[in-house]
Amino acid sequence: MYPLIAPRRALWIALSTALLAGCTTVGPDFSAPAAPTVPGYTRQSLPARTASAPGAMGGAQSFSAAAVPGDWWAQFGSAKLDTLIAQGLRNSPSLAAAQASLRQAEQTYAAQAGSTLYPTVTSKLGASRNQTNSSSFGQSGSATNTYNLYNASVAVNYNLDLFGSNRRALEALAAQVDFQRYQFDGARLTLAGNIVTAAFAQAQRGAQIQATEAILQAQRNQLDIARKRFALGAAARADVLTLQTQVEQTRATLPPLRNQLQQTDHLLAVLLGQAPGAADIPRFDLAEFTLPARLPMVVPSELVRQRPDIQASTALLHAATAQYGVAVSNLYPQINLSAGLGTQALTTGALFGPGSLVWNLAGQLAQPLFNAGLKAGANAAHASLESAGANYQQTVLQALRNVADALRALDNDAQTLAAQAAADSSAQQSLQLVEDQYGLGAASYLQLLIAQQQAQQTRIGLIAAQAQRLADSAALYQAMGGGVIGTNPAGSSAPMSVSSLSH
Repeated sequence: MYPLIAPRRALWIALSTALLAGCTTVGPDFSAPAAPTVPGYTRQSLPARTASAPGAMGGAQSFSAAAVPGDWWAQFGSAKLDTLIAQGLRNSPSLAAAQASLRQAEQTYAAQAGSTLYPTVTSKLGASRNQTNSSSFGQSGSATNTYNLYNASVAVNYNLDLFGSNRRALEALAAQVDFQRYQFDGARLTLAGNIVTAAFAQAQRGAQIQATEAILQAQRNQLDIARKRFALGAAARADVLTLQTQVEQTRATLPPLRNQLQQTDHLLAVLLGQAPGAADIPRFDLAEFTLPARLPMVVPSELVRQRPDIQASTALLHAATAQYGVAVSNLYPQINLSAGLGTQALTTGALFGPGSLVWNLAGQLAQPLFNAGLKAGANAAHASLESAGANYQQTVLQALRNVADALRALDNDAQTLAAQAAADSSAQQSLQLVEDQYGLGAASYLQLLIAQQQAQQTRIGLIAAQAQRLADSAALYQAMGGGVIGTNPAGSSAPMSVSSLSH
């Protein structure tokens, strides 16, 4: 009786202990870092509204706690810009690469989960031709025996994962999937932001070229008048040379502006997934854009849940935590179970007949007794965890700085635009006054040309300030995360929740 009950009891106790231990995962469980507690982004409080100035880009902007829309670029009111961004999101190779990396991470997780969460089952079918010699078995003589041996079997193997090494490894892979997903979101945000700012830059360069060409034409007219006066003896040659120098200096500023415009077109082509020589890039004008009157500004504690780079850094911290758990679990025992069932016979007809059944059960317990490398591996994983934590903190600080810079730029550049608008207004009034005097004969044509030139030079500064306000608004949308969190690429599927892997 006892010889029968004792093994059963021992087996039951062993299995019960193994199943209970199977729910144990050594190493720290991951918890997201605490959100920043700072109340604002800048030391000095921002005004409720930015400065305002006359004109389409001079309106005052205010801030609200509203969520950033996914299509934040639509706030600028340009259908051409919306079309370009849709094309870029559809065709960009960089976005396609980020999406492929996400699919790779998902499939890597699925492959590892399939081979570690569940038992592996393999089947085998074999045949062999064998010859034995009776002398090899201690028998007299040297008779040989030749025969065929056929076998078919099914084997099952399972790692009991007592201390959660496999589950921690899967947890790390699931965190890598999260990382790649946020990388995709970040790539999408960066692509949209680059297209938006490139469109603003193109409009700015085009307007500056037009204003510079107008200045150049006024200077050429001044030079023609000076040459005629010199021919009549009414002007000195030095005056002619001074004006000619001015003309050439202004003319020299046009090629760099055209080069910048062309490079912007090339950049837009690449962002749209096209070759620069084959792309048909539309022309933008500053007047077609609308300056958003209300801009999003969430508190820092919410920012960490909106920015893809912070979320990606959190995922890397999660992965490092799980990898540390893997390294710690390697210090504990490992149990592997295996079983096999099959048939074996000398002829194929008897392969599945009575008496051909063979089977086996095996269990293996491996406990490291001395391996100095395991402890060093755990220490290395812990150092990697500390590094990931420090990188997360740096990412959050950079994000806070990014937002602070964008907010200060919005305030300061609004004041710059107000000053440039006032200067442009004065220059236009001065030009109007000279035009009136010229019509009455109280001002010379040369004075009129000089006034026109000054007005155009002031307009160039106004153009730059208008484009900068648009760019500042786009920068704040990006700094706030761009509203891309939760937008998964088509065809992607979330893996098993990492929280469920620790139970």
